[in-house]
This record gives sequence, structure tokens and C-alpha cells, in this order.
Amino acid sequence: MTAVAGAAAALSPAVPAGARPTDPGAAGDRAVGSRIDELYEQAEAATEKYNAANERYGALRRQVEYAQENAARKQERVNRLRNALASVAGAQYRSGGLDPSVALMLTEDPDGYLDKASTLDRIGSRQEAKLRQLRGAERSLRQQRAEAGTKLGLLERERAERKRQKQAVLKKLDAARRLTHSLSPAERAERERASRAGGRGGPAVPAGVAGASSQRAAAAVAAARSAVGKPYVWGAAGPASFDCSGLTQWAYGRAGVAIPRTSQAQRSAGRQVPMSQARPGDLVVYRDDASHVGMYVGGGQVVHAPHPGAPVRYDPVDMMPVSSVTRP
Repeated sequence: MTAVAGAAAALSPAVPAGARPTDPGAAGDRAVGSRIDELYEQAEAATEKYNAANERYGALRRQVEYAQENAARKQERVNRLRNALASVAGAQYRSGGLDPSVALMLTEDPDGYLDKASTLDRIGSRQEAKLRQLRGAERSLRQQRAEAGTKLGLLERERAERKRQKQAVLKKLDAARRLTHSLSPAERAERERASRAGGRGGPAVPAGVAGASSQRAAAAVAAARSAVGKPYVWGAAGPASFDCSGLTQWAYGRAGVAIPRTSQAQRSAGRQVPMSQARPGDLVVYRDDASHVGMYVGGGQVVHAPHPGAPVRYDPVDMMPVSSVTRP
């Protein structure tokens, strides 16, 4: 049995041997359709985890680059200090021999040199100052290299987590795609019609953005509306394609407002208000795990990026359980 057939069979209701269901094709298609919706929901939750891992990865990468650049600058300072001490040694050598204290100064152990030189009373105040600078510079360099190494380790772990979340998303989407292909032509056509029609319908979407909480909220609504019809692509944040939180982040970015990348973080990106007080530009976060987000545009409607195969569109605000409403 193929994987698709197996999945579809597992979703079909049990029928006693010898019995004939009244409409086996329709019942099986409805079960498969429900499973497809469930897989899209799971894929969306995994996508938001991927987005979060991707944000952490980007931040860590910038920190690693800064730490490495800082270490390079500190290495240059250490080299300059060592070269200055070497010039003292060269001058002494040309004038008749290298003083043992200077030779000791050029060792790889400046701390040990200071202890020994103090005992021998063979160090001048200028030499001591230069050596103390070198000692401080080398200590700072060691610390910077250690910090860069630690962040590199964190970066590798985030890289692995990002890869794991990506695989989880692709696995769910692939399963949903295979199940979609297993539907009857009639059911597939019905799902496509529902997607093009924007779900189960609802009141007409108002043409303007009257009632927005601010000019920036109105600008964000206008940006979100301009994206209607563009494809859903997981992990995308515009301008040609979007996932759910990518759309809302992009729309507010066009309005000059920075909000976080993930739907979970966007839930806390402003003041929460009751659904009864929602105004255009508010972020409507769905499900208990806050795995989906849309933008309220008035008239009981949101603009959102639903799932693969369904472009950015208008849908009723109560299309799924609302977790919270946030006003950035």
C-alpha cells in the first residue's frame, strides 16, 4: 500500500465486512480534508519555531562576526606592542649586545617576566609600562577569543535547530501535498474554490481604513491589503511571498514600525485589547500556541497568509479560535 493510500485508509471510518457505506468517496474525502487542515496547522506551528530559530541564528551570527572583528583588532594591538618591544631589543643589540632583561621581556610570558624583572631590579619605568600594556592586551585578546568560541558553539547549535525545524515543516507540507493529491477531483476542486473565495465568506471588506488606531496602523493595513493575492511561502517575509507572521511584520515595517518576526512574539508586541474593541491594524493571534496571526482590517475581516496553496487573502476574523488581539 502506498503512503498516500495508507494515510487515506487510516482516516476513513471503519466499515464492517460486507457492508456498503452510503457515500464512501465523500466520507473519505472529508476525513482526508480534515487531516490536510491538521497537517497545515502543525506545519504552521513548526514554521514559527523555524522563524524563531532563524532570528536567533541571525543575531548570533552578527555577534560572532563582531567578536571575531574585535579579536582581530586586539591581535593587531598585541602585535604593535610586541613590535615596539622588539625595536628596543634591536637597538640594544646594535649598540653592543642584548640586555638580559630585554630578552626576558620578549618572551611569551609577560606576567612571569614582570615577577622576575622586579626581583632582579632590571626593568625601567618605560619598559614596565609597555610590558603591562602588552600583558593587558594579551589578556583581553584571550577573553575575546574565548567569547567568540562560545558564541560559535551556540551558533552551531542554532544552525542544527534551524535545520531540524525546517525538516519538520517540509515533512508536514509534503504529507499534506500527498494527501491533497489523493482527494477526488471534485473535492480537490471544491477546496480550491473555497481557497480562491477566501474561505467561508463574510461581510464585505470596507474600502478604506477608517477607525485605525493610528496613522501607522492605517499604513500597515494598506500594506497588508496590497499583498492580497501573493503566494504563501513558509519562512517568507515579503515582498513577493509571505508566511503569516512574515506578512504582518512586513506590513508594519512598511509603516515604519518594527515588530518581532514570530506570531508568538507579535502577541506581546503592543497592548492587548478585547476582540470587541479591535480596530484596523490590530494583530489577531490564533490558537492557544499563538501559531497563526492575521491583521484586522475592519468589517469583521482579517488579511492573512493562510497556508501553502492559499494566497494572502481576506477571511472572517473568527475563522479559528482567537488567542489574543494586540495593538502595536
